[in-house]
This record gives sequence, C-alpha cells and structure tokens, in this order.
Amino acid sequence: MAESTKQRVMEIRAGLSHALGAAQTALELAQQAAVAADERRRRVTAAATGRQRKLAAARDERIDEIDTWHDTELSALAGAAAAAADRAAPGAAGEPWHSWEATPLPKAAELRVGRLLLPEAPIPHPERTDPWSTAPGTPREAITSDDGPPEVPALVPLLDQGHIVVDGAEKEADELVAGLLLRALGTSAPGAVQIIGYDPEHLGGGLAGFAPLASAGVLTFTGPGELPALLEDLVGHVRRINEKVLAGEYTSLRELHAATKRRPEPWRIAVLLGAPELTRHERSQLDRLLRTGAACGVHLVIRGLAVEPGPGIEFVHAAAGDDARVAGAGDLPVRLDPGPWPELVTATCRQIAETVAAGPAPVALESLLPEPGEEWRQSSASALTAPLGDSPQGSPVTVTLSDYPPHALIAGPSGTGKTNFIYAWLGALAARYSPEELAFYLLDFKEGVSFARFAPGRRDPSWLPHVRLVGVNVNTDREFGLALLRFLGGELRRRADAAKQYEVTNLAELRAEDPEGSWPRIVAVVDEFQVLLAGRDAVAAEAVDLLEDLARRGRSQGIHLVLASQDVSGIEALWGRPALVAQFSLRIALPKARRVLAEQNNAADTLPRYHAVVNADSGATPANRVVRVPAAGDRDQWSALQHRLWRKRPAELGPPRLFDGDVVPRLADSPDFRALRPSESPAAPMVLVGETIDVTARSARTLLRRAPGRNLAVLGTRVDEACAVLATAGRSLAAQFTPEGARFSVVCLDPDARAAAEALHARIPECGWYDNENVDWLLEDAAAEATAAWPADRPHFILIYAADALPGGKAAADQLRTVLRQGPERRLHVLGWWRGAGLLRDSLGGQASRTDPIGAWVALDVHGSELAPFYPGTGAPNWYPRPWRALHFDRSVHRGAEVTIPYGTS
Repeated sequence: MAESTKQRVMEIRAGLSHALGAAQTALELAQQAAVAADERRRRVTAAATGRQRKLAAARDERIDEIDTWHDTELSALAGAAAAAADRAAPGAAGEPWHSWEATPLPKAAELRVGRLLLPEAPIPHPERTDPWSTAPGTPREAITSDDGPPEVPALVPLLDQGHIVVDGAEKEADELVAGLLLRALGTSAPGAVQIIGYDPEHLGGGLAGFAPLASAGVLTFTGPGELPALLEDLVGHVRRINEKVLAGEYTSLRELHAATKRRPEPWRIAVLLGAPELTRHERSQLDRLLRTGAACGVHLVIRGLAVEPGPGIEFVHAAAGDDARVAGAGDLPVRLDPGPWPELVTATCRQIAETVAAGPAPVALESLLPEPGEEWRQSSASALTAPLGDSPQGSPVTVTLSDYPPHALIAGPSGTGKTNFIYAWLGALAARYSPEELAFYLLDFKEGVSFARFAPGRRDPSWLPHVRLVGVNVNTDREFGLALLRFLGGELRRRADAAKQYEVTNLAELRAEDPEGSWPRIVAVVDEFQVLLAGRDAVAAEAVDLLEDLARRGRSQGIHLVLASQDVSGIEALWGRPALVAQFSLRIALPKARRVLAEQNNAADTLPRYHAVVNADSGATPANRVVRVPAAGDRDQWSALQHRLWRKRPAELGPPRLFDGDVVPRLADSPDFRALRPSESPAAPMVLVGETIDVTARSARTLLRRAPGRNLAVLGTRVDEACAVLATAGRSLAAQFTPEGARFSVVCLDPDARAAAEALHARIPECGWYDNENVDWLLEDAAAEATAAWPADRPHFILIYAADALPGGKAAADQLRTVLRQGPERRLHVLGWWRGAGLLRDSLGGQASRTDPIGAWVALDVHGSELAPFYPGTGAPNWYPRPWRALHFDRSVHRGAEVTIPYGTS
C-alpha cells in the first residue's frame, strides 16, 4: 500500500510536474503572444501615427501650394493690371509727381488720379513713405519697396474719350482737378490743350497755379453770368468741327488723327466749378456737350453741377484715405494721389506758355511728299500743282502755277521763314515732276548760300536734278540777275517761235504737237529781288522791262517767276508799273509781311511762326488761305529727299551751273579754256580775259585779228587783278599755238608784279623776258617789225606789266606808239597794263590823241567817267569799281561793256 501510495504520489508528482511544464510552456507561449500582440499594437499605433503625420504634411503642403498659387495669381493679375495701366497712361499721364515732367504722347492717354486698393493685397503701412507725397529730388529707390504687389493706378479717361464729374471733399477735389489738368497739358504738345475756367462761386478748383497759361491764350476765364455764352460757344465749336473738319468722313477727331496722323484742332477742356440753377436751355446745351463734345475734342470737368450718368461720363468721389471712389473701378476703394506741387504746376505752365508764344513747331518735310513709288508721276503740260502744308482745319493747301495764276510774289521779314517756305515749295514740286517736266533757275541776292545745297559741293556731290542754275552771293553782281532775265527772254522767244511753227497758243498745245521736244515748265526763283531793281540805273531799267515781258508772255509758254523779298513796299522800279505787279496774282505773305496782300488785308499781322497766307487772287481778303509750312530747312531731311531724287536722275543730266559771287573762278575750270587746242597758225587768236557774269559758264574774249587796234589794255592800280588778267590772256594765247607757232615776250616794269610776271614767263615755252635793263632792245625790234613791209611769219605777243613805267623817255614812248598803231596789221599785238586811264592816254600821245589803237580794254578800279575817251559815243559806261570785278569792252563786237570776273592766279 505504501508502494502504491508512493507510486501514486510519484504519479501525482509526475502529473504535477507535467502539468507545471505544460503550464510553463503555455505561460511562455502566452507571454510570447502577449509580446507579439504588444509589438503589433505598437506597430499599428506607429503606423496610424505616421499616416496621420503624412496626411497632415500632405494637407499642409497642398494648403501651401494653394496659398502660393493664390498669391502668384493675385500678383500676376495685379502686375497685368499695373502693366495695362502703364500702357494706358505712359509718361506724364501716369508718372509720380516726384519724377514727373511734361512728355507729349503720340495719342491721348488715360490719366492717373490715384491707386486702386486690390482685395487681399497688402496695404502700405501708414508709417511707410508714400511716393506720391515725397518731395522732388528724393531717390526712387528710397521710396519703393519690393515686398508688396505691383501698384495698380486708378485711371480716368478724358482727352478724346469723355468728361469727368467730381464731388466730395473740397481739398481733395481741388487737388484732383489740378492733377488732371496738369497731366492733360503734359501729355499733349504745347498749345494742343486749351483750358476754359468757369468759377462763379470761387471754388478754386486748383486753377490758380495755371495762371501763366493765360498770357499765351491757353487758359481763359469766364466770369459769373457768362455760362450761357460759354455753352453756346462750345456747342457752336462742336457744330463747326462736325461740318467743316469731320465733314461726314470721320466720326471723331480721334478717328481723323488715327487715319491721317495729324490733329487739326486743339482739345478744349471747360472746367465748370459750380453754377446757379441752370435754365432749361442751358441744361439742354450742357447735355448736348456731354453727348457729342468728346468726339469733337470738347471735354468738361464738372464740380458742383448735377449730372446724370451716361456714356463717356466718369464720376469721381474725392475723399481722404481709402474712402475715394472712381465709378469706372466699381466698388474697389481708391486712394487718391496728392495734388502736384505748386512749383511744378507754375514751372510747367510757364514753359508751355513760352513755347506757345514762340509758335508751333513745324511738321516734317515728308508731309508734303508723295509716296516714294509715286514720285515723278505727274505731268506739267497744263500746270504745276503741289501742297505747301496743312490748313488750320487739317486739310492740305495746294498751290498751282499755270496760265492763272502764272507768277508768285513772296514777302516776309527776316526770320519769318521765307527761305524755308521756298525750300518746301521746291521740294514738293521736285518730288512730283521729273526733270523732263520741270526746271528750276534759282538766284539769291542775299549775302548767303541758301540755294547752294541744290548744287554739288565739297561735302555732298549730289544735286537736285531739276536745277539748271544756282546763283548765290550775288548781292553785288546785279548783272547776273539781268543775265538770267535775258536768258529767260531768249527761251521765251524760242518757245514762241515753236508755237508759231505748230500754230498753237500755249505750252500744253505745243507739247501735244511736239511730244519729242524738250518743253519743261520753268520756275525761276529770285530771292531778295529788290536788289536787282534797286536804284535808277540802266540795270534796273532793263531788268524791269524784261520782267514785264516775261510776266506778260511767259504764262502761256510755261515760264513762271517767283519773286521773294523782305518788303516790297520800297522798290522804286515797280512804281508806276501796276500792270507788272498785277501779273503776280499769286501772293504769299509770311508773318508780319507788308504790302504783298491787298491794302485792307491784314491777315499776315497775326500769323504764328511757320505759317503763311496763300492768296491766288492778287491779295484779295476772301481768297486768303492759311497754311502751316513744314520744316524744309532741316539739312538731313532735305538731303534724304535730294539724294533719293538724284539717284533717279537721267544719266545724261549733268550738274547745274553754280555761280558764287564770293568765289574767284579758276581758268583751268573754264570750258572755253579747256577747249583750246594748239594749231600752226590760227587766223584770229582768242584772248580770254575773265569769266562773264552769265547763265552759262562763258569766258569773256577778244579776238586778235590782223586789223588795226587789235591790242588789249588793262587799266587800274590793283596789281593782283591786273596780273591775273594778263596771266589769263597769256596762257589762253599760248594754248592755241605750238612752241614754234608764236613768239611771246613778257615785259615787267613794276617790282610788285615781278612774281606774277615770272610765273607767266615760266608757263609759256621759249618766252622772252624783259625788264628795265633790256626792254629798249625789245621796243627797237618790235618797232622795226611793226613798220616792216610784210607781216612776220608768226604772230608776236608782247605782254607788258606797268606799260606806263616804260623807261627810255620820248624815244621809247614813240616806239611803243608805233607798235600799238601799226603792229596788229603785221601780227604784232600788245597786251599791256596801264595803272590808269590817263596814263594810257599819255602813252597814246596825250589828251588830243586818237584812242583807236586800243581796240579792247579791261578796266579794274577805274571809274566809268575816266573811260569815256575809250567808249563809243559821247557818254561813259555805267561803272563803279568793285573788288575782283572788271569791265571788259571790245569795240569790234560790243554795243556796251560787260562785267567780268578775273580768273584767279592760282
């Protein structure tokens, strides 16, 4: 039993041990499961926490993206609005006052009055500096900040767009009106905006600072009780613009400006600062202006008058801070800009007034020209027509030269633009008519070179292809003007003869009958023509006769005269010749011109600069047309036109003849001298003595035939000019002979002339040289040659410098007289210089001697009365000495003496 109990105990112990092991195993498994569960719980908790964090981060990132996108879009919209505002209000229309200056714009712009306060856009901190209230001169970087959105200006339309009605606080309203007016003035050309102030209740409206404009007529004030008249005047102006300027072709001045690039009328801004109760008629006139005024450039800025909303009317409520409103901005708050500083307003208005008082700037020359492809397309058969500029209403003013009106008279005091007017007219004609259709002959009696630009020069080799002749610096050479009139008279005869041949009466018919002929219309322009007609001498008398014939008969043959002068009232040569003046039916008066228009026609007295009165009815007042003349005097603009036409010129068309009275001509440039060729024995050697004052470049000449008196005398005391004449004579003779074909002897009896004589001696091959030491040998030989029975085998030319200083006493004098009287028939010719007409008479044998041994002479500083013994008839030539001018007479060919210019010695 004991064993069984023991066994049982053992079994129980074994069971308990087994149960304990199983329990321990179960415990370990349970503990492991608990650990695993805890680990799973921890992982789940960690995963849930991480997911929450990730979701929160994604949420925050998305919120940040949305905020960034929102800020970017808002900034972009603000920037776009600011950029659009900058485009709508550039320059003076929207520039801050601290850097503001007047900058005229090509077209009307909207005007800044403040800035818009956009939703959610940071509002500048009250302590931050306000750029619109900063004093002038503050650096821009000191008043701007990059941490805010772009500023968006608040703009209102005015010029060419509508009207503005202002109400609200008095101070802010005054500053608003002043700012609007200053911006309107600054964005337009001086004088293009005119302000009319009406302030019966003395509200001020900021107009006091604009007072300097009144002196120039840019600002006018209308007193109390004058509102009805003002409204009537503005309505009448609108009616005139519609009828005469827009004329049904355009709906507004803005449309006209866009189409034509010109604005014929200024803007008119009427500032109406309060008024008593309007009558029904006044209200009707005001409403009419509000409806139709803007299209015609009439704009109203109204304060203190009740106005109903309507198209083109902008309402502005003026208030301090952010309480201002602009109707066009909706409900957005507006912060108005402070008004411009009084100093800025005054300075700007003074500058505008000075500019307006000085007159408007001219338009460009291109406004007169056709399109490049349309140049030289017009025919001059019946007339010459070209624009001269625009009228005050903007329409082109054209001028015609034809059978009527045939000729033009231009008058204008110095500085009024007479030369510029001529340039503009010539340019407009030259661009429309080719050189085959039109020819210019230009002559300027002023001391200047106004017309020299039309001929080739050192700096510019081009020329205006239509120009055939240019005369400048001819104020002392009236003979050149006479030569031009003689040339035109010859051309008139040529055309009249052709018209008779073809049995026609005018140029148009002649061209139709003779299409292959050269029949361009001729326009001869003579500036300061009164110089030609000054005095009561033979030149003036012949010039008037020629002018009268050309003016009377030239119209039908296409020859037109354009005479210009500073003052036509004192030209004695025209007195008593009303028929001549009447031929110039086209009258052009520049500012302050006198006597060119009809006696009671005072239109030129009030003309501004760059304007002219064009009248095609002999100055009668009803025919007045005012024209604004372009700036044709600008060298760059003219050069562009001239070069373009020059490149189109026909290949055979050469440069014009340029006569410059201040330039000494060169013998080497003479066509006559260049044409000389050596020959064995020319029958009548030609002596050149200088250049004639003529339309063509022609040398004055004397022929040395085998005939009595074929000697040449140079008279005067001016050494350089006398030497120049003898040098020209010697060189021109030598050019006609081979070295063995003629004998030349140079005699120098004046030390001052020795250098010139030696220079001539060096130029002539195998030329003899004689002076005081050996001239007796030459005289003895020449006297024997002159008295020989037969002429010499070759001609002998003796050139004597200071023949009156001949040594040797009576014997030498007798020998010289023998040579002078008998030598020419034996081919022995004397070309001598005597230092006075009386000294030449002494050489010929005294006062009672005959003067026919001197068949030709050139007088320098010798008065005409001293030349009477050497001049045909009982009179004397009309000659007063002038520097580097000479009087040439050859009794064998001349009816009267001719003025010449000695060729230079270089």
